[in-house]
Amino acid sequence: MSERSSDVESRIGAVHQLSIVISAMRGIAAARSREARARLDGVRAHAAIIAGAIAQALGQLPQVGPGQSVPIAGNRHVVIALCAEQGFAGVFSERILDHAQTVTTAAARQGHTSELLIVGDRGVMVAQQRDLSFGWSAAMVEHADQATTLANRLADELYDRLRQDNLADVTLIHAMPNAAAALDIVERRLLPFDFDRFPAATAPVAPIITLPPRQLLARLSEEYVFAELCEALVLSLAAENEARTRAMIAAKTNVAKTLDGLVSRSRQLRQEEITNEIIELASGASAPR
Repeated sequence: MSERSSDVESRIGAVHQLSIVISAMRGIAAARSREARARLDGVRAHAAIIAGAIAQALGQLPQVGPGQSVPIAGNRHVVIALCAEQGFAGVFSERILDHAQTVTTAAARQGHTSELLIVGDRGVMVAQQRDLSFGWSAAMVEHADQATTLANRLADELYDRLRQDNLADVTLIHAMPNAAAALDIVERRLLPFDFDRFPAATAPVAPIITLPPRQLLARLSEEYVFAELCEALVLSLAAENEARTRAMIAAKTNVAKTLDGLVSRSRQLRQEEITNEIIELASGASAPR
């Protein structure tokens, strides 16, 4: 059956609708990325306050200082992978899980067993396609103001494992916002908690505390891990939506090319139909009566 201009016109209408959907998705992704970036200053200010308190607590315990970490005895390695919640973000989740597999392979060489924790439904789907086993999963946040709730859930999972399992290390893997096309991936070591980042602070007057210094330091280190989780979730959310924005820009370009081709084909077919109609009319007029 030959192609008709009406068929092409229908396809042009469908492509126009697709273009509208792509533009809307691009706008939503850009807005969510901006929202996440706007939250970063507050998240980092919270982390800075906790860091200052840790430095003061270390000043009360000079024997806990550079080169020492919270002791964790075990050979279990937990890897947290912050993936995408939704599709249309290119290879975002695939790249995060590639990095996670590299980390778990390196841990295996050191005699550690690894457990993968996945955040993001799209990441769960990719892991299942790859037959990757994981011990826990959760949906990724869609808005930056949901990050604290998910960070609390993640922290609870980590400290449950810390109490019950022979945990050795906890590694967090997430993407960074990047205006360029390349996906920036960061690997953070959450546990054992490293005090090298916090030089002990000395003050003329010792701070007033209501907890023993060691207990205070343990509580503050837990709060700092929570702050790191919050920051990583917000950064990952911004990065995911930036990746989706780039994907939608590429899709918009492809749709525009497709639309140009369909419009050109529609004109060609319409011209052919007009020509055929003229030939038929001319043939009818010249036929003998």
